[in-house]
Amino acid sequence: MPRTLAPLLAGATYARWLHLLIGWIFAGVVLMIYPGTNHGSLTRIVTVSAAVDAALLGLIALLPAVRRAEGVQARLLLVPDREEDIAVEPARTRADRWRTAGWLVGRVALGSAVGFALVLTLTACQRLLAGPGLGPAGARPGQGDAPWWCLPLVPLLLFGYGWLTVCAGRLQLAMAVRLLGPSPAERLAEAELRAERLLERNRLARELHDSIGHALTVTVIQAGAAREVGDWAFAAKALEVIEETGRQAMDDLERTLVLLDETADGTAAERPGIEHLPALLDTVRAGGSPVDASVEVPPGRLPGVLSRESYRIVQEGVTNALKYAPGEPISVRIAVRDGQLELRCANPVPAAGAPAGGAAPRKGGKGLRGIRERAALLGGEATAGPEAGSWVLAVRVPLRLGA
Repeated sequence: MPRTLAPLLAGATYARWLHLLIGWIFAGVVLMIYPGTNHGSLTRIVTVSAAVDAALLGLIALLPAVRRAEGVQARLLLVPDREEDIAVEPARTRADRWRTAGWLVGRVALGSAVGFALVLTLTACQRLLAGPGLGPAGARPGQGDAPWWCLPLVPLLLFGYGWLTVCAGRLQLAMAVRLLGPSPAERLAEAELRAERLLERNRLARELHDSIGHALTVTVIQAGAAREVGDWAFAAKALEVIEETGRQAMDDLERTLVLLDETADGTAAERPGIEHLPALLDTVRAGGSPVDASVEVPPGRLPGVLSRESYRIVQEGVTNALKYAPGEPISVRIAVRDGQLELRCANPVPAAGAPAGGAAPRKGGKGLRGIRERAALLGGEATAGPEAGSWVLAVRVPLRLGA
């Protein structure tokens, strides 16, 4: 029994009932104005009234703002499970206007049926509650009225009308989702927007991983070395490197966060490019790892996006070298050959194939996966793995796809 009564007591049922009665009121107003109820048979009156309703609703549906207004009203009164199932955008295409017209006609027709059922139900209940002896003037006692034993039919009639309202409200909601829902073009645009937001979120995650991960690696290595050496001069130098690395990390973090909110003039904060590599490699050298770098790229040759992504790729490569082979020399080679940008970052693998300092072997974590994603988005490829006693990261990206 509770499951049977629960829909009748739900607030959504009464909100949908109100939405249905609005359609009935529209049909009633049109009926009173034209064709009226004084002349002609009931069949003719209903037929003419329905034709006038359909014509008016078709004209109303031509207005683009009507679709938006109907969508807002349906979201408020029909209480959908997901609001995005009902669009609140104005009509843009002919198909949108046809769907809006179908919705308006269906809404008024269903609302009129529920409204007339309400009138019939209340009339029947009034007759049943009138009781014997209250019939029309001149009638014998009890004539035209139901006997007392018919009184239990009143709650049954109300119960039946309640469930009619529940079913009609659900049908109205299904119609709204079908006819007022996003069009295929709107769904495609929404899917593209979600994809763009996901790509942007992944890009920001890679930015944070690369910049903050590099800073933390340098900081940990410098702090550990200072503790082990026990030399105050070395410790002071290590603290200086830690401070400078922390400042760079804060700058990178601020740049990344600014990407979420463009500046007032519509331009985003500048991100580091390949021209910032000398400062990055100086930090690595200060961390105790010799760096042999060769950058054979003419100034201004690389497109902006390719320059920025190259910086992040090199940053992740040297960070991995510091993490898994601290103190080992690092070789960085960057050159433009045959219309492609080639990046190579290599460092010797410690003795017996085990990284120095007891670090775990590299297994292609988020850093290497991020490098491969960056290269793939630029139309290139990236490989990483042991090669002739060294760990080598190699990336090839076409210049023409970096624009």
